[in-house]
Amino acid sequence: MLMHVTELTVSDYRNYSRQTVRFSDKINFVEGRNAQGKTNLIEAVYLCSVGKSARTPRDKELIGHDKDRAYIRLMVSKSYGEDKVEIVLDRTAGKQISVNGMPISRMGELMGVVSTVFFSPDEMRIVKEAPADRRRFMDIALCQMSRTYFYLLTRYNKVLMQRNRLLKSGTVTDDALYVWDMQLAEAGSKIIKTRRGFVENLCKVTRECHSYLTDGKETLDLGYESIDGANAEEIKENFARILIEDREKDRLRGYTHSGPHKDDIAFKIGDEDIRSFGSQGQQRTASLALKLAEVEIVGSRGDYPVLLLDDVLSELDIGRQKRLMDKIKDYQTIITCTHIDSAILDPTLPFKDLHVENGTVKEL
Repeated sequence: MLMHVTELTVSDYRNYSRQTVRFSDKINFVEGRNAQGKTNLIEAVYLCSVGKSARTPRDKELIGHDKDRAYIRLMVSKSYGEDKVEIVLDRTAGKQISVNGMPISRMGELMGVVSTVFFSPDEMRIVKEAPADRRRFMDIALCQMSRTYFYLLTRYNKVLMQRNRLLKSGTVTDDALYVWDMQLAEAGSKIIKTRRGFVENLCKVTRECHSYLTDGKETLDLGYESIDGANAEEIKENFARILIEDREKDRLRGYTHSGPHKDDIAFKIGDEDIRSFGSQGQQRTASLALKLAEVEIVGSRGDYPVLLLDDVLSELDIGRQKRLMDKIKDYQTIITCTHIDSAILDPTLPFKDLHVENGTVKEL
């Protein structure tokens, strides 16, 4: 089943005073010159999906200039009916989120209501930048698929914060650390097991997407780099042992050296690790293939997510643009661009063309 966004309303959001936009359930182009508000629209959709912007951690930056609050409402059609997500961003009161008119008290309640996959040229950092970006990618995807994972990750991060606080105190005993070590190993082993299964499935689908985008010229492989173990119990035992072995080092430096907060995903084409040695083109295509695979993996668990592509076409040659358009024709996709090249369009496939100018959207 394809979940799809039907309508977005924003008020005093970024450069929009008030605007309602209706979307097609297939391909939507949001075109216009730079700095007109194209990206702000898909940012608002993403915000309703995970509760935070893909561009800034500071909610106040989303509120219109000289305004006290911003409002976003997203309507989503699903197999069982329609959901409504509303977000109020207030400079004084902070952020309030409601689902179908009911305020939520925990961010986990938002996970899975609106599933999205976001990709922009900046997302190339998934491959070429620090491991933290790749962990963030895994965690956002898994949190949208499973609220259980969201709460597990939240629990792990709280225990990790407490253990690090004790390490920084300089007076913590082995007995005190042991209590937190066991909690960290318990939650961490489940996170590692879940991520490893996710990456194994992701590898298969990413390889297929990458081969399609490169016309079969390269083969991409992924690997999850973490603590070893055939199952959660083995991972837990290994993690607990490593925590004990690292205690003196952790004490000296004041933080926990090992665990899923240090894990990574390897990207290889042949024997070459493209995280460090790949060309920009290889890294760009690999990251796009990863996002397309994410759509398939998330969709295999339920409703397919909405694909948000921000200024991606300008980064691809015509051949890859055509293959991308063919690949996404069955998903709801919202694509921002400065113009639409008719050479990449299949005349048999309908699409919606929305033009943005200075915070105003018109349907062409």
